[in-house]
Amino acid sequence: MRFLRRLGGVLLITSLILTACARSSPPSATSTPIPPSPTPVLPTPTSEPLAATVDGAPIRLVEYQQELARFEAAQATLGIDLATLGDYRTRVLQAMVDRRLLAAAAVADGGTPDAAALEATIARLTTERGGTDGLEAWLSENEYTLDGFQAVLEEEMLAEQTVEQIVSAVPRTAEQVHARHILVTSREQAQDVLDQLQAGADFASLAEKISLDLSTRLAGGDLSWFPRGYLTMEPVETAAFSLQPGEVSGIVESDLGFHIVQTLEREDRPLTSDAWQRLGKRAVEDWLMSRRASANIETFVAP
Repeated sequence: MRFLRRLGGVLLITSLILTACARSSPPSATSTPIPPSPTPVLPTPTSEPLAATVDGAPIRLVEYQQELARFEAAQATLGIDLATLGDYRTRVLQAMVDRRLLAAAAVADGGTPDAAALEATIARLTTERGGTDGLEAWLSENEYTLDGFQAVLEEEMLAEQTVEQIVSAVPRTAEQVHARHILVTSREQAQDVLDQLQAGADFASLAEKISLDLSTRLAGGDLSWFPRGYLTMEPVETAAFSLQPGEVSGIVESDLGFHIVQTLEREDRPLTSDAWQRLGKRAVEDWLMSRRASANIETFVAP
């Protein structure tokens, strides 16, 4: 079983998604997993100070503080100034809450951790650390107990089961459009582009000359094929799907500036691996957003 990779001590939901996607795609090289954080699986109520509760299941304050300390230590190792990271404390706690929500959903569906995979992971880590003494030293350095660390692995196994279930529901084929765009800085410039196109100017030639999107400029503004939910420029995507092949949009405003969009083709097509993974990531994000809204989540620590 492949465990999710982590960055600086914070569980990355995206890594869970990519793991789930990889199980349905051809194998590819992966980095050695970094051990996860210490949140026990669905713990029983406790009188200890809490950082949060998720549908009554506690995240103990000490667990949150340990996770926070690991995150901060990892950033220091990378030479990253914590002052540049914004409200990272809230993001650390949110990652712990999200993992709890995913794991709880797996339990509700009858999921259980894979005991054999857990045993194999502990054995592998023991070997990598040079034996039992080395593993115990590493656990101590990172404020783990063996039981607590095993509980973390179990919770992450359960969370991964839910992610796999969500991602597996993403279709492999979807309606897609082949579109292109021209990006400029002002509405006046966009109107000028639109006027030139309406007067018969070539779209690709204009894009090559004036578009500010360097990733598509040399290709005449070509965005290639994409499904709904794929582009980061949501207004551009919406415009592209509102057009029939050959049609040109009006002025489309986004956070990047002002666009003129043309749809070239549209049809149902197999999703690329990248598109499928991105839609899988969005599906999990949507699931988490919905679950956060419906769950009873209480936090007891200030940012």
